[in-house]
Formats: sequence, structure tokens, C-alpha cells
Amino acid sequence: MTLFQQHDIVELADGDSLLRVAPQFGGRLLSWTIGDEPIVFWPDEADWSQLARVRGGNPLLFPFLARHRVDGRIGEWRDKAGVVRALPMHGFARDLPFSPALDADGRGIRMTLADTDETRKQYPFGFRFEAEYRLVDACTLDVTLTTANTGDAPLPYYAGHHFYFAVPHALRGETTLELPPTVRRRQREDGSISAPEAGEPRYTLDEARIHDRFHCLQGVPAQPVLLTCAPLGKRIEIDLNRPGSMPWYAVTSWTENERSDFYCVEPWLGLPDAIHNGFGLRWLAPGEQERAALRIGVSLTAGKP
Repeated sequence: MTLFQQHDIVELADGDSLLRVAPQFGGRLLSWTIGDEPIVFWPDEADWSQLARVRGGNPLLFPFLARHRVDGRIGEWRDKAGVVRALPMHGFARDLPFSPALDADGRGIRMTLADTDETRKQYPFGFRFEAEYRLVDACTLDVTLTTANTGDAPLPYYAGHHFYFAVPHALRGETTLELPPTVRRRQREDGSISAPEAGEPRYTLDEARIHDRFHCLQGVPAQPVLLTCAPLGKRIEIDLNRPGSMPWYAVTSWTENERSDFYCVEPWLGLPDAIHNGFGLRWLAPGEQERAALRIGVSLTAGKP
């Protein structure tokens, strides 16, 4: 364990590549740097007493992601029997401690969260949820989510990531997001999901039409998601077509405001409120497990400004 911002965390390293992870704080990836270049953003001053509100790293979204609501009330869901339960936005995983297991070479970590009496009040299912990070080399990171049903009833879930990639706000107009074939959707104020619009292969990050948008994948993507900041000579490739992985449903693009020095590109297994609308909702049989994998590769051009 290493002390970072007055808290014990785990560091994974390969050459000049450094990953910081906080297992006891929601299994959260805090930051990723290669040399002096930030890849995953983390603020210099973070309020660790309210980490769910900290803009940075990669919060793990489970068992449901984003906003779900009942009769207009965000943070509630209704089961098949009509029982309404409270469950926070993006689920509870990001607020709970995970049990860590480190790889012997110091380049990987597997973190596990299991159901408890408290989680079953919000989500009455037996589960094991694992998040694994592993540096393949200095510029390549494998990320895997594994969900197992340890109970005796079918388990509903739709998990996801919330990567905060470091992009200076002044460079959004010169930073591009390239996507495989998609349709574009959003969540309306009443919680419903908009009709699909034709997606485009390329956007710049200053475009309002991709703020808080769901780019729903049309089949298994044959090409990666690319985030390219030409002025910094930085290119981030997200490969969503990994061997043995279940299919990803969408990639969400979001940032907080005009001056935020990050832009979120978030692979999701479903859409908001899928427990009610069914968009990406998965049912896992007792004793079964599913694996959702991706690979992030980074290219940094020598001699960048």
C-alpha cells in the first residue's frame, strides 16, 4: 500500500506507466499516468469523504448504472412483484470496499465485492462482482468486469464504467471521438429514452449534441473507439471486442461543464433505467457468470508541444 492524498492505495507500475487504485473506496481506479502525461484524470484536491461526487478516475457502476426512477423519484426501482426499493444512482458498488488480490508482478489487481445484509435491502440478490485491472505493458491496460450469480433466483443487472479521460477544456475543439457504427440516444427529463438518431463516425468534443449521449453499438464493433487530442500528440484506443467478452451495449459521452479538464467516455452494458425499460437489461441465471472486457491502448507522440 502507498499513501496518496492521505489515504492508503495500491499502485501498479510498468516502466514509467503508473496506475493508482483504491480498493477500499469502491474499487476505484484513481488515475493513470504515463511519464508526466495524465491519461485518466484525478483532481489534485479531492474530497475523500464524498468520493461519489469527485470527478475523476473510473467509478464502477453496479448493479445498475445511471439514473433509475419510480414515479419521478430518482434512486428507486420496482421489481417484478411491484416492490419498490431505494438504490442510489449508478448503484452502490462505487461506495463500498472491495477485497483486493494483487498479481505477483505488481502489474495487476483483482477486486471483489459480494452481497451483504445491507446490499440485499436495496438489491435482494446474491452476487459476486469483480473488477480487474492489468497493465499489459506501459501503454496498454486490460480491464475486466465479472458478474456472478451466487443466489437461487435470476439476477438482473447492467454494469458499466465511468472513465474520466484527461483532456484540457481549451482543446476540446481539437480533440476527436471516433466510433464504430452506432445510433445516438439520450435520457429525457422524465426518464424515458429518446428515439434513436443516426450516429456519426466522428465528432469533436466541443459538440453539444454528444453531451450526455448514449452511442448504442450496432453489433459487435469491428473497430475501436478512438479519442485523439492532436495538439498533445495523444491517442487513446478503447477496444470493445475482446475474446470471451459479452457484448457492450453503448458508449456514453459526457463532461461536467465548459471548464472541466476531462471528458468521459464510458462503456456501458445497458442504458439508464434498463430495469424498467429493458434497454440492455441482463438476467443472469443462478450459478452463472458473465465477463465484460475491454482494452485501452495509448499512443503518445514524441516531441509533442
